[in-house]
Amino acid sequence: MVDGIEFHELCGDSLLPWLDTLGDLRIRVFREFPYLYEGSLNYEREYLKRYMTAKDALVVIVTDAQGDAIGGTTCLPLAEECEEFQQGFMQAGADVSKIFYFGESVLLPAWRGRGIGKLFFDRREAHARKLGYQTTTFCAVDRPDDDPRRPSDYRPLDGFWMSRGYEKQVGLKARFAWREVGQVEETDQTLTFWTREW
Repeated sequence: MVDGIEFHELCGDSLLPWLDTLGDLRIRVFREFPYLYEGSLNYEREYLKRYMTAKDALVVIVTDAQGDAIGGTTCLPLAEECEEFQQGFMQAGADVSKIFYFGESVLLPAWRGRGIGKLFFDRREAHARKLGYQTTTFCAVDRPDDDPRRPSDYRPLDGFWMSRGYEKQVGLKARFAWREVGQVEETDQTLTFWTREW
């Protein structure tokens, strides 16, 4: 456990005061490789409102000793997510009502490598199990190994995800559009799902 930090488990209206904080964290972290996301707070506000209205959604914000937000993670039933994230499962014949979806986990660079990411997974998985779900999933953007924008010190999280019991489903994809850093227009991005069965 990291000393001096506090976890805030939020749902429904309790998330409202934190919407801009979480949106700002998403923009800052997802600007990095591999997402290269050029976000806007207006879009983030609308996107994150689904976690206020979705039944059984959970958002966890972590703050430092000064009360400043340093990271956050989200989850909700896949049936409450947008169609882009449901489509691949439906095409594969899966019942999306039985799958729990993990959204983002974002953490500022200075706090990485201290076990907070593991605690994010612990809390989301505990929430999904409490609700009776036996399948959890998340997706990650696809980037080629030779992408020229890839930093020399970039480390994929595949090993961490496998250590948590997740398997990469190479045939299970989502397509979602966003504006990349330095670009004017949104472009379609491909993301691959990882799943775990309990």
